[in-house]
Amino acid sequence: MDILRPALINISGRIYRKIPVKEEHYEDEEEEDFSYSGPVADQCIDEPCDAVNIEQTEKGFRCAIDVPSVLYKYIIGKKGETRKRLESDTKTSISIPKQGVEGQIVITGPQKSAVASAVTRVEVLIESFRRKQPFTHFLSFALNHPQVQEGFQRFKEEVLEHCSQGLGVDESIFQNPAKLHLTIGTLALLNEQEVMRACELLQQCQGFIRDITEGKPLALEVRGIEYMNDDPSMVDVLYAKVITQDASDKLQQVADRLVESFLAAGLMVKEWDRVKLHVTVMNTLFRKDPSVEDKGGPGRQNMKDREAFDARNILEMFGEFFFGACELDSVQLSQRFSSDRSGYYCSAGHVTFS
Repeated sequence: MDILRPALINISGRIYRKIPVKEEHYEDEEEEDFSYSGPVADQCIDEPCDAVNIEQTEKGFRCAIDVPSVLYKYIIGKKGETRKRLESDTKTSISIPKQGVEGQIVITGPQKSAVASAVTRVEVLIESFRRKQPFTHFLSFALNHPQVQEGFQRFKEEVLEHCSQGLGVDESIFQNPAKLHLTIGTLALLNEQEVMRACELLQQCQGFIRDITEGKPLALEVRGIEYMNDDPSMVDVLYAKVITQDASDKLQQVADRLVESFLAAGLMVKEWDRVKLHVTVMNTLFRKDPSVEDKGGPGRQNMKDREAFDARNILEMFGEFFFGACELDSVQLSQRFSSDRSGYYCSAGHVTFS
């Protein structure tokens, strides 16, 4: 990373510049943990905390921060080292609820500037490790309509009949037809409060969604397949393409505006310049875990232990395959690793186009 162009972190609508620091591995954790060391300036550049509610008390100043309990350990640190160093450097006291108990981290100190400084450091620290959490939910357009499911089943049967001699092509890498969808963006929602916040934001997006769709469902066709890496003989994911029947970009507009809204709220991390609208039909991650979801963007994710497949014959024979047509009338906040009665992902919330 260019030290003159440090990473920007969006925390509750406030933008911070973050300077990279050394991270250490905890022996009892699979993931990396954080060791807060060196002067405070090594961690981040202080920004005004005007948007933070710092209260004056009889003994000084106080600020309470909402933090999911799964992230407490990053503020505590190994043997409490991180909290101790934060308290020492900022001359504040940091109170953290017991592990597993949802609550607020409370920062107190004799000076408002000291509390503000501690708040900045805690929030930047939390946001850094939030980005490392696996996503729990994703915004989706459900495409498990009967005609599209039937077309997918036909595609699967014909591919297995005519192309199973290709390297790595077998039944295990096909999508579950009940879970056919377009991924708009992924979210790591770490407690019920964050899920509710995402649901509320989705409801607020209904206005511009209906403006774009003119209050009507969007008629779509799922037709043709594509891949996103350079070598068709070594493919991890094969996608079906989606087009609107009126040849408009309304679906793209809805997807892009949703991502913009969730990025601005700090509920999503920017991964791509724009949403790539596609439907995963084959994915090598399914070999070991049929419930897995890709993150919806180009490139190859989770490369470790993946066995690619040769898609050349599939692309040649089924490049313009017609999966079906349907009307799309809603956006779902879908829960990862879940299924409802229809076989689609459980929905934490949704809004309709009409």
